[in-house]
Amino acid sequence: MEKILFTICMRSGSKGIKNKHFKLLNNKPLFYHTLEYVRNIKKTNYITVSSDSKKILNMSKKYNVDFLIHRPRKLSTSRSSKIPVIKHALQQTERLARTKFDYIVDFDTTSPLRKNNDFRNALKLFFKKKADLLITGTKARKNPYFNMVELKRGKIKLVKNANIKRRQDAPNVFDMNASFYIWRRKYLLKTKKLISKNTILYEMPEITAYDIDNILDLKINKLLINQFKK
Repeated sequence: MEKILFTICMRSGSKGIKNKHFKLLNNKPLFYHTLEYVRNIKKTNYITVSSDSKKILNMSKKYNVDFLIHRPRKLSTSRSSKIPVIKHALQQTERLARTKFDYIVDFDTTSPLRKNNDFRNALKLFFKKKADLLITGTKARKNPYFNMVELKRGKIKLVKNANIKRRQDAPNVFDMNASFYIWRRKYLLKTKKLISKNTILYEMPEITAYDIDNILDLKINKLLINQFKK
């Protein structure tokens, strides 16, 4: 039977929203919604919370978390890549649990509206495709092949000059929403980059993947969560 580790990695600092993980959503801290989600699908798998914040780690104790990993300062800056953070959480958990996991699923706390079947369907796809990594995303509202421009040296230019005249003719592009990542252990430990030839995408409905990056996103999620059932 495959061993799956669920990780939730939360950094104390946030530039978009100060104290983001503690912002109330439906009268509960934002991170609570992901912890509850993961706990409901846990089964026999382990849950690890990784953070540089003692407050986050102490509050996470209430939600049947198996392991609390203190993240080192060098992995807790605004420039820290997520991959080394997940690797650290995996390696520390394996040391404490005295076992090795086959797969790692990392959940982001900024996607509180994900449905239970989002994960179940993504996991099935991951195994069916025998992927090294699964990322989640939604169809982008704007397409760089058609209607996106950049300002360069004071002049406007198309992001991609593909000579496409109609939106319908543009290639499909997706916004990565970071709702969750499913990793094969061997790939996670050896890679330094996210995308490889064996990375696949699970397309989520836009409403279940509404990522919180700023105050407006938080307000929209507050409006949606009371109307939304997992």
